[in-house]
Amino acid sequence: MAKTIEEINEKIKKGKAVVCNAEEIIDFAREKGVKETAREVDVVTTGTFGIMCSSGAYFNIGHTKPRMKLGGGRAYLNDVPAYTGLAAVDLFLGANALPDDDPRNRVHPGEFNYGGGHVIEELVAGKDIRLIATAYGTDCYPRKKLETWINIKDINQATLFNIRNAYQNYNVAVNTSDKTIYTYMGVLKPKLGNANYSSAGQLSPLFNDPFYKTIGIGTRIFLGGGTGLVAWHGTQHNPDVPRTEKGIPKEGAGNLAVIGDLKQMNAKWLVGASVQGYGASLTVGIGVPIPILDEEILQYTLVTDADIYAPIVDYSEAYPQRSPDKLGQVTYAELKSGKIKIKGNDVPTAARSSYPKALEISNILKGWITKGSFLLTEPVEKLPGVEPGVKFNQPLNERPITE
Repeated sequence: MAKTIEEINEKIKKGKAVVCNAEEIIDFAREKGVKETAREVDVVTTGTFGIMCSSGAYFNIGHTKPRMKLGGGRAYLNDVPAYTGLAAVDLFLGANALPDDDPRNRVHPGEFNYGGGHVIEELVAGKDIRLIATAYGTDCYPRKKLETWINIKDINQATLFNIRNAYQNYNVAVNTSDKTIYTYMGVLKPKLGNANYSSAGQLSPLFNDPFYKTIGIGTRIFLGGGTGLVAWHGTQHNPDVPRTEKGIPKEGAGNLAVIGDLKQMNAKWLVGASVQGYGASLTVGIGVPIPILDEEILQYTLVTDADIYAPIVDYSEAYPQRSPDKLGQVTYAELKSGKIKIKGNDVPTAARSSYPKALEISNILKGWITKGSFLLTEPVEKLPGVEPGVKFNQPLNERPITE
């Protein structure tokens, strides 16, 4: 029997909705069967918590007296540069932004102790942030310099806007070279000394809705400890990749652009990250509810770590050179066992994302729905799906610039 989101919301309002997280639903269906489970369960909650570049936030700091036009000038938040090219007092801060005096990788590997992601974490935590800005001055915006402290409770708007989060599957990173390498997937030891991966597997949102049948533009989500929305498909979204018989992508596929009010969020779920030898970033917590509209949707949420395959990629050669070569595929169940086989060798594994935190997020979202404080939304538009011949993630078409 099919349900609608409106019907599920009515049950949520009355406190009668049956909600499982994406781990619980697997055993629930094994015990009661798919048909009965689809009838009884209304929502499955998912979660993920990991480093997500392409994250950032925009702010409106309010007008100074006299007025000052930051647009076209320079602005720094705790010495981290913010983008001023939007307007007079609007700023955008990217999670990867670094202070001008950061040594970066001049002394390799760089430590990247502080960047945009750390500023966002501290802002959300309620700390005062030092703003220093300069401008060129105009007749209507005459002021040329500003030095002040700002706090999230005082500025007009603070909005998290992440243009690529919650990737649907990802590489297992290894290193076949003779030297240690430092990557966004962590430190990789030489000669297949370790293997790093980054996904919550069976808890991850887009593994539970592999064809984006319920997750779309306008879907309300858990974002950074508060609520947010799916704003668009994320950059590099590419659903047309090899998939298993159950429709699960075997490599990086779809992802989400998300947005939400930073003032509602919690620094526990937005954490600045320092990635040795690579840069600064932001660890983001995301949870997405899957409405169980019918048996087909339920079947997707029954995905287990044993069903999900990820490609093993050499980050010393294949990844930087964009070579399609893979060293094999491995399931998330194998990855979570602590070791995998590569070329006949036992290679220890480590997660770059947190499964326990992802589970906690899914349970927080479950609690919100059960208590009636979080209603589901009907997407206003679907995310781009698999369309033969349509590619979303193309490499740069480099063309020489000549005089």
